[in-house]
Amino acid sequence: MQALLERLFQIKAQGSTVKREVIAGFTTFLTMAYIIFVNPSMLSEAGMDYGAVFVATCLAAAIGCLVMGLWANYPVALAPGMGLNAFFTYSVVLGMGYTWQTALGAVFFSGILFFLLSALRIRSWIINSIPVTLRLAIAAGIGAFLALIGLKNANIIVANNATLVTLGDMGSLSVLLAGAGFFLIIGLVARGIQGAALISILLVTVAGFLLGDVQYNGIIAAPPSLAPTFMQMDIAAAFDVAMLSVIFAFLFVDLFDTSGTLMAVAQRAGIAKPDGSLPRLERALMADSTATVAGAALGTSTTTSYVESASGVASGGKTGLTAVVVGLLFVAAIFFAPLAAMVPAYATAGAIIYVSVLMLFTLRSVDWEDITEAAPVAVVLLMTPLTFSIADGIALGFISYVVVKALGGRIRELNWSVALLAALFIAKFIWLG
Repeated sequence: MQALLERLFQIKAQGSTVKREVIAGFTTFLTMAYIIFVNPSMLSEAGMDYGAVFVATCLAAAIGCLVMGLWANYPVALAPGMGLNAFFTYSVVLGMGYTWQTALGAVFFSGILFFLLSALRIRSWIINSIPVTLRLAIAAGIGAFLALIGLKNANIIVANNATLVTLGDMGSLSVLLAGAGFFLIIGLVARGIQGAALISILLVTVAGFLLGDVQYNGIIAAPPSLAPTFMQMDIAAAFDVAMLSVIFAFLFVDLFDTSGTLMAVAQRAGIAKPDGSLPRLERALMADSTATVAGAALGTSTTTSYVESASGVASGGKTGLTAVVVGLLFVAAIFFAPLAAMVPAYATAGAIIYVSVLMLFTLRSVDWEDITEAAPVAVVLLMTPLTFSIADGIALGFISYVVVKALGGRIRELNWSVALLAALFIAKFIWLG
């Protein structure tokens, strides 16, 4: 077994040990396991079967981790992405009125496109053609979007006919427990405790049970049926012209999220070459896109690389064995469906808001002294949550970037690809709404 692991992962060559890789895998899993509770809760609001999505989430994550570990040999774990699942439910299904089957079709196509872009090695051209400012803005916009969803799920903010939104009942159980869950995460993270989000979700759920708001359903059982979501994506409906912006949003966010995560984790793990380039990058990207395609077939939103993988790397993970361990733990998690079904929305709200805080960190890298850079960021940051659409936030960001650069006399800073995308987005708003 030792010889097989060495042949697969070159553990000694990377300066690691099997024990260290296994510990790193457990560490990464603990920091991202919250997704097995958050994702089914979020996608079930789109009308999808909770149990089936729970199994699909675990299996998609396992497939992504195993391919990433065994083929690309990266210590990077994957699972359905935060932000993309919110876009799937609240923008595409509830906002635009598409069925969840059509939304899965869009996820499927975005995964195929991502795979082709990676295989043809034109990913770097696309990334380099998009201004860094817009990349930072998109991440921050998704963070603000997640914050709005978390606050809504906890009833901290509620609808109001006069002001659109207002403060909810701050004395209600959901508000108090969601707030406690969020602050607990922050306190645990500040103390360097691994698995803070998972610990918070479980403790808030226990608190809800003790207060009579959560019904006990057991902890371990046979996995729920995957049949309600398996191979249910509506590929024909996803060919609708109006779905192009949706497919683009899924692809665009996943592309930058994955690329940024791989670069950050690889640098920390010492995988990157002296010139900053990453070995086997195409394999890593194709592992991500393969997981997205498989996830759509199973019944979940876009699967992507998790920045939480950095926690495993910090624990000593340097090879794909770390990712394989995470994948096996996701498989084991399938048998904890009764526990997942007990978790109320307010228990996951704190984790959602916490993730939004992490994504808002990108704002620190924005050049706020340059108004032509700051204004498009503000547009994306404000319009993504206020339109309840990542796709619209991205579109308005591209349009505003081109407009302010042109009016500011700095049109030479634009490249033709950004101008073309802005023009397409304008046409989309005019003719398709």
